[in-house]
Amino acid sequence: MAHAVGHISGGHFNPAVLFGLMVSGRFPAKDLAPYIVSQLLGATAAAACLYTILSGAGAFSVEGAGAFATNFYEMEGYAGRSYSMGAAFLAEFLLTAFFLIIILGATDKWANGKFAGIAIGLALTLIDLISIPITNTSVNPARSTSQALFVQGEVLSQLWLFWLAPIAGAIVGGLIYKFLLQKEEA
Repeated sequence: MAHAVGHISGGHFNPAVLFGLMVSGRFPAKDLAPYIVSQLLGATAAAACLYTILSGAGAFSVEGAGAFATNFYEMEGYAGRSYSMGAAFLAEFLLTAFFLIIILGATDKWANGKFAGIAIGLALTLIDLISIPITNTSVNPARSTSQALFVQGEVLSQLWLFWLAPIAGAIVGGLIYKFLLQKEEA
């Protein structure tokens, strides 16, 4: 989708990424609020479509940890595992920080931008493979919010972590790239 609509909006779908881009100097702070509102509305509309489709199968339920792709910690989840709040925070923080470093590196003016989508997409795939068993993968507060709005309950009360950890991680990743990795001249 970033390639499909990138020429219109920059292809931004993730509030955390916007914060990382902002601190790295690649996104204006004045545009944060309207983009985040748009991201939340888009994610919620997508979740509503998915909810409607899945509700068409009689056995669909939004009950339990990880139901409807919600994020969670300290709840009985996959294969009986339940990660602590600290482990969930650290996983979301670190993975989002690395995600920002990859995004910034792949889209740097000195990088071959034709492959940015591949690098970013493969990075997100790896992030998902690592963190689905831990938190059901957030790294995107808009996506986390949209699912939690349908499930409600305990996952909604845990949503703060899936905003705070990715945004903090994105900010740190953005600062690391800007001050340690960004190439200033040819």
